Amino acid sequence: MVIGSHLSIAKGFHKAGEMAVKIGANTFQFFTRNPRGGAARDLVPAELAALSATMESHGFGDLLAHAPYTLNLAASRPETMEFALNTLGEDLERVDALPCRLYNFHPGSHVGAGIPEGIRRITRMLNRVVGAEGRATLLLETMSGKGSEVGSTFGELADIMAGVNHPERFGVCLDTCHVYDSGYDIRDRMDEVLEDFDRTIGLERLKAVHINDSMYGLGSRKDRHAGLGEDHLGMDFFVRLLTHPSLSHLPFFLETPYDDLGHRDEIIRLKEALDYDKKD
Repeated sequence: MVIGSHLSIAKGFHKAGEMAVKIGANTFQFFTRNPRGGAARDLVPAELAALSATMESHGFGDLLAHAPYTLNLAASRPETMEFALNTLGEDLERVDALPCRLYNFHPGSHVGAGIPEGIRRITRMLNRVVGAEGRATLLLETMSGKGSEVGSTFGELADIMAGVNHPERFGVCLDTCHVYDSGYDIRDRMDEVLEDFDRTIGLERLKAVHINDSMYGLGSRKDRHAGLGEDHLGMDFFVRLLTHPSLSHLPFFLETPYDDLGHRDEIIRLKEALDYDKKD
């Protein structure tokens, strides 16, 4: 099982790797820069070498880079578009220099223009930046559908990937809270939801999973994360998810509302639940 949480790189990538080991993780997710925007942290070769050594010695799975929340590829304002283009381009260059092959981003918000126009804007922006070359697989995150978000249905994500020039470079990160809040009953109809995903997008394009419980529940379109097993989804759901034959090979990332030590406790509880399930 490959499982991690969201860790800060403020003290260096090597420190994030050490923290991952400390909390019982064998991967981690990190923001490429401040989640609200701003300059990215300088890459220090010695730090990256130390991180690579930690990853090798502890059998890490794929790391996941996360774009800042302010990156909106469906924007229409010139300054917001310029920020999105520059940030995406810089981030992909940085990921190519890191021991990381996955780059996750929220597709964007159309801000009243409608889903079809939002998809058109997103694909146009992606085609301006994403070429055939590059190590990173870009992951469209499944969204909850709050406000004017694009990407709350599998069909919307499929339409984005159908419009890009290099679809081979794209995949999906499934967020359990977002999917449930958007109306897919992944808790009680997991196989049906995954079959729908496979028909619409293709399970081979699913590259990572954000694991979060949901505070508001099915179809709420609220996007409020809860700790594992603490709300509508429940711990049994996460055991079934992580052991599902179509998903068990993927990296799983906690995005629950806790600090590093809280994530350590969640990883312990999850591993205990998984061991119990195996014995049962």
